[in-house]
Amino acid sequence: MSLNILVIGNGGREHAIIWKLLKSPSVNHIYVAPGNGGSCYTSIESKITNLPYSSSPKDFDNLKKFSIENNINLVIPGPEQPLVDGIANIFHSVGIPVFGPNSKAAKMEGSKAFSKEFMDKHQIPTAKFKNFTNVEDARKHIEQIDYKIVLKADGIAGGKGVLIPETKQEALQGLNEIMVDKNFGDAGNEIVIEEYLEGDELSILTITDGYSFFNLPAAQDHKRIGDGDKGLNTGGMGAYAPAPIATQEILTKINSEIIKPTIDGMRKDGFPMCGVLFTGIMLTPKKEPKVLEYNVRFGDPETQTVLPLLTDDTDLAQVMLAAVEHRLDSVNINVKPYFATTIVMAAGGYPESYKKGDEIKINEPIPNDTFIFHAGTAEKDGKIVTSGGRVIASTAIAKTLREAVDKAYVGVEHVQFNGKYNRKDIAHRAFRDAEKTTTTTHNGVTYEDAGVSVDNGNLLVETIKAKVKSTARPGADSDIGGFGGLFDLNAAGYKTDETLLVAATDGVGTKLRIAQIMNIHNTVGIDLVAMNVNDLIVQGAEPLIFLDYFATGKLDVEIAAKFVEGVANGCIQAGCALVGGETSEMPGMYDVGHYDTNGTAVGAVNKNKILPKINEMTQGDVLIGLRSDGLHSNGFSLVRKIIEISDYDYKSIAPWNESKTIGEEVLVPTKIYVKQLLSSINQDLLLGLAHITGGGLIENIPRALPKNLQAKVDISKWEIPEIFKWFGQIGKIPYNDILKTFNLGIGMVLIVKKENVDRVLELLQKENEDAIIIGELVEKKNLNDPGCIVENVEGIY
Repeated sequence: MSLNILVIGNGGREHAIIWKLLKSPSVNHIYVAPGNGGSCYTSIESKITNLPYSSSPKDFDNLKKFSIENNINLVIPGPEQPLVDGIANIFHSVGIPVFGPNSKAAKMEGSKAFSKEFMDKHQIPTAKFKNFTNVEDARKHIEQIDYKIVLKADGIAGGKGVLIPETKQEALQGLNEIMVDKNFGDAGNEIVIEEYLEGDELSILTITDGYSFFNLPAAQDHKRIGDGDKGLNTGGMGAYAPAPIATQEILTKINSEIIKPTIDGMRKDGFPMCGVLFTGIMLTPKKEPKVLEYNVRFGDPETQTVLPLLTDDTDLAQVMLAAVEHRLDSVNINVKPYFATTIVMAAGGYPESYKKGDEIKINEPIPNDTFIFHAGTAEKDGKIVTSGGRVIASTAIAKTLREAVDKAYVGVEHVQFNGKYNRKDIAHRAFRDAEKTTTTTHNGVTYEDAGVSVDNGNLLVETIKAKVKSTARPGADSDIGGFGGLFDLNAAGYKTDETLLVAATDGVGTKLRIAQIMNIHNTVGIDLVAMNVNDLIVQGAEPLIFLDYFATGKLDVEIAAKFVEGVANGCIQAGCALVGGETSEMPGMYDVGHYDTNGTAVGAVNKNKILPKINEMTQGDVLIGLRSDGLHSNGFSLVRKIIEISDYDYKSIAPWNESKTIGEEVLVPTKIYVKQLLSSINQDLLLGLAHITGGGLIENIPRALPKNLQAKVDISKWEIPEIFKWFGQIGKIPYNDILKTFNLGIGMVLIVKKENVDRVLELLQKENEDAIIIGELVEKKNLNDPGCIVENVEGIY
């Protein structure tokens, strides 16, 4: 049977359901009402169509009419409200099957008072409770009891109708909020006052036809907005499954004491459950499972977590069809022996006010066994933008929970939007329990107790693997994680008997401190690569491989990953492979938020092409300058001193560029000159090169010259960038000091024979390089004369 399916909803849960349904060969087309950016994004497969839908009962008849006209074979409501409002009844009236309960069964979620009475009737373990419709009776009850309580508005309150007061005064105030002030609307017409249960929560999603049932892997959700389960409640910031605390013994107990009695009880009471029964369970410190609540639909983000654990031969469409036809035992449902983790990325400010309409960029390809599920997203003008609080999620599966968590966080790094926020400790309770076991067994001090997190180091490796892989080139595979990087010179086209290896090592210097102040870390990695590969190219060597070193007092995975992202981008610009590195966490060596870095580049050069060719240089040879992109990575001790004594700071608007701050302007990364110069080097057109770093023009050009020649540079040949003029003026820097501190707009100098100048300029122009003839070589009158003289310095500022 070829199925046309209608999915109702627009969250991450619905996107995950659609994702799994699309794998079914029996699915012809999926209509989504209203859908989100994910269903728009997936619609390129031509099997998905989004429909307008207001999620109002008034729209049920329109959906029914559409379904009749389009031969819909199965309806799958995602959220609870349409089910409580009776959408299943509407479709049943015209013979269209619904994977979800009718309004009577949906009352198990729609009314907490009803569900508590159901549990009491069928002796299903739960917290002791009382229901009240009279506020005075409820107030007297609160004043009489001597245990901690939870207040629950009876009806649906968008996940916000539960209060956990710490004192009787807070409890009475909460009672007023629910029943008198009606902060949750009509949901507060009745209230459940129940005993507060302590322990670990579990979410059990059970597919059922009212008779048979199948439990999906037990999941654990993270409701609070902040790490360590701190802050306001949310719809869920992440989940993992199977939760290690759900042992086989506990699952057997949950089945026999909770799930089976619930499904049997609903059927015996005249409202059999069809669809997914979501049972929220508290596992008490004594390992006794008790029901917190029932939902009558897939959970969010549990659905995004458990569906990827279904095997490829589990056809979700056929499973759902079997459930609505009350023959669930006729289909196979199998689960992979894997763990899954979901991490929700929220809009800044959620769960309170937040912005909408920011573009979402997804860096593809997504790593294997990692999935991106859309929630609060929409399509606008051909772009995917934010449209809700919980925006999008990354889910990953792996053979261990640690690996699943690490891979999910790698997926998080593939998604970018303004204000993106996610918790960094998903599954922390599982690891906490493992650590407790280890501590109990060994009763000793761990490496993490000493301030070093091996898990964070492993997470960083997983986070950066995909970006590092993107730097691969012939001769190197850029597969990090081993003890060292390998390179095959033959594979890169070098004959080993004619080739020399050249190495360079350098750091970024105090520019790093500004990056740390500005919290901009994805450009200094480019600086690190540039400082090294530019030093290789001036020797005629092509950079082949790069290794980085990152040292910090406390490893922040997000900062380290952004730094390595910059390193990888620099390697891509330079054409070399990032083959390894070292991340060193050294408590006590660096202040919080501080880090240092170093890099090493290795290149190769044919013995006949080594630069500089000092013996071939003569008077009249031409100096060609290549423009810099700004300060590059030198003179930052002076930059920092000038800012310190001025009326400005790094977050001040840059006087020379009002669209940027001073911090953003000085952090523009060092320009990489490798690919622009390789053609001229390979055609033997260059006599020498000078990388303008510390020492400026007057100290770097002479390093490439013979002792009898002098560089004569005319600074009037190019316009000095405003950033240099500003720092010179504010700091009142003497001309001689600024000449030997900053590059003043020229980052690389080429030494070329006159007859080769036109050809070199032509090759540079093909690489979009705006080159300038800035001077020439002259004979020294005295060997003690300076190696470089600069004319027209009065024009600097």
